[in-house]
Amino acid sequence: MAGIDRRTGKILNNFDHALQSVEVILSTRLGSRLMRRQFGGGVAELLGRAVTLPLFSLFQQLAATSIDIWEPRFKVRRISPQGTVEQIRAGSVGIRLDVDYRPRGHLGDFTVERVVSFDLYFRSGGVEAIQ
Repeated sequence: MAGIDRRTGKILNNFDHALQSVEVILSTRLGSRLMRRQFGGGVAELLGRAVTLPLFSLFQQLAATSIDIWEPRFKVRRISPQGTVEQIRAGSVGIRLDVDYRPRGHLGDFTVERVVSFDLYFRSGGVEAIQ
């Protein structure tokens, strides 16, 4: 499955399209889509709060759950924090995701092709995935 890059309009391969999908899921506020109110990650509502251990644990759980629900091409294995204290103080929270990549997951075939890792950074402008 190929998709279209939402920023440039170029054609994306299946993996890059799944990464873009994760960015959209995690940056969408719950209830903000008129035709699909339950879509989103619930993560955007947490941004701007003081980072504490319970808040970060909730952040990890929301991210893993929303990816498992809305992006069938990825199955989350682990989420770990990224970045320094200074980056977090500056408002840039990062996480590293280790996921099973299932390229035909959206078709019901959950065969794992490979395990991949990528970083997500949450900033005031949204979510950015970095491979």
